[in-house]
Amino acid sequence: MNYLRLIAVFLRVSIMSELAYRANFVIHVFQSFLELATALVGLALVFSYTEMLGGWRPDEMLALVGVYFLVGGIIGLFIQPGMTLLIESVRDGTLDFTLTKPEDAQLLVSIRQVEIWKVIDIALGFAVLVTALIRLQENPGLRQVSEFALMLLAGMVIIYSFWLVLATLSFWFVRVENILEIFRSMYEAGRWPISLFPGWLRFALTFIVPVAFATTVPAEALTGRLTLRTLLGAVGLAVIMFAISRLFWRIGLRRYSGASA
Repeated sequence: MNYLRLIAVFLRVSIMSELAYRANFVIHVFQSFLELATALVGLALVFSYTEMLGGWRPDEMLALVGVYFLVGGIIGLFIQPGMTLLIESVRDGTLDFTLTKPEDAQLLVSIRQVEIWKVIDIALGFAVLVTALIRLQENPGLRQVSEFALMLLAGMVIIYSFWLVLATLSFWFVRVENILEIFRSMYEAGRWPISLFPGWLRFALTFIVPVAFATTVPAEALTGRLTLRTLLGAVGLAVIMFAISRLFWRIGLRRYSGASA
């Protein structure tokens, strides 16, 4: 309950901060709709030449695009802002203020910055996902919905752990922002099914930069493509990566000297 109260406090502060610049809302709405329109137009162009893409039908691909925007919105809502701020605070020494607080430092750096306008992307992703399921004439049962929720949670844990490891590298290296930019670029591949790519790239997008677990796997759960092996693999990888990122974070903290050292 204490953690939930902390999250609520940081969320309220972030909302108050963002509402001071309300023009940002209009700009973010325009950007989100433009990105969605670009993705849908690209999808329409591709399927004007083929009926299947990597074994996925058009409406199944639409569901994947919905998951892509939904997950991208969640990443942009709190993971990306928190990790970017962590890198900056390590570089300028202001992480001192976080470490002196009585709560867990990893939790604080993960939730202290929220980009509230990314809720727009989450809403758009959910709307596209529902539209795709209607077009597919799919009525997901409790099992499919549960598997989707579980895979979405596992995917977010995997992505969060991956970002935390990258951000923790700032304890050793002066600038690691370019590494995060590489991830953001590679995440754009998540709007396409992982089966579409050649073997080496499929491996990279699954185990090196785990984009597949964030987009393709949750979409597979809703479209009836998910296998038990993939489900167990995603859950297992989420547990392992979270443990590794936590250990790596604690090792990194030992390297931190701070502005007052």
